[in-house]
Amino acid sequence: MVAREPAANRSRPHAGSIDPPTKFGAHLTQRTPEEGRGKDAAADRPAGPIVTGFNPVASCDGPWVAPASGAEEDGRAMIPAPFEYVRPPDLAGVLKILSEREGEAKILSGGYSLLPLMKLRLAQPGLLVDLRDVTGLDGIVETDDELRIGARTTHRQIHENPIVTGRYPMLADVAGGIGDPQVRNWGTIGGSCAHADPASDWPAMLLAGRASLVCRSAAGDRVIPAREFFLDTFTTAITPTEVLVEVRVPRRGKPVGGGYTKLERRVGDFATAGVCAVLRLAADGTIAGAGVGVTGVAETPFAATDAEALLTGASPTEDTFRAAGAAAAAQSRPAADIRGPVDYKRAMVAELTLRSLRTAVERALAWA
Repeated sequence: MVAREPAANRSRPHAGSIDPPTKFGAHLTQRTPEEGRGKDAAADRPAGPIVTGFNPVASCDGPWVAPASGAEEDGRAMIPAPFEYVRPPDLAGVLKILSEREGEAKILSGGYSLLPLMKLRLAQPGLLVDLRDVTGLDGIVETDDELRIGARTTHRQIHENPIVTGRYPMLADVAGGIGDPQVRNWGTIGGSCAHADPASDWPAMLLAGRASLVCRSAAGDRVIPAREFFLDTFTTAITPTEVLVEVRVPRRGKPVGGGYTKLERRVGDFATAGVCAVLRLAADGTIAGAGVGVTGVAETPFAATDAEALLTGASPTEDTFRAAGAAAAAQSRPAADIRGPVDYKRAMVAELTLRSLRTAVERALAWA
């Protein structure tokens, strides 16, 4: 849901200008059901909630967070703690703000991961820096060495991109299984990776594919291997003055294949467990290289290095894959919750590893 002003009053920042942050707290209100009854009232009512007490130039066009009932202002206040909001016109403006407000600011890309945490006050940034107006961060380009994906590229753009669908079906699998259409239309690969939810999908693929992530600050770019990027629950190697600008996946060679399989309580949910596998076959048919990324069953997504070591040099047989699945399960560190007990989750890691490896070898052979 989007918070917008009436179109007649809404304006945009001038190019190159950065407006002062807008303060939000208990200011986001909705009309009551009584105010919205009747065709005439509906015709006169602007779409969406009304935002009061803010600067129209820095209008809040991002996803809207619903107000809490029973809170201040007659039960129509926002749930999140008070915060400031700014939407710079370019990346230079973003980096300037991050430098000036180091440690206070949080980047808003798609918002479908961050805003739910803010709603529950599990995240309380002092300043939201919206990347909506920043251009040049949503392209998909294949070079001689890499597939480069801009951090603001949405899941839908990745899922429908002809380069991805034609040469990187594993990426299409991941992107197409995230959330529902609304989430895929808004959510971005950069936002997902920077948020680092321990059950998110992209990290498993990046770990298995030995991808890298590019972070930019005023000092320049820093390329971070995916296996050094995800540090802990909701914690990455990004510093407070950096912005994630690009994801780089090694160009698919021959014969290389990959697959991603996850268990979810319902379609589009976060993974109860998820495994991504990438295999490179040697000329004699054995496995020359392997990558296995696991999500949902530890404090952060991780590379199942024991399974990778077992696979490398072995023949791609069912017995090999089952042994690798057992090794991946042994490395997992699941917690019992409403999605299942520890033993169940470990059993699922073993099974999902087996299925992903089957898909990977099938695609590798088809790509030979």
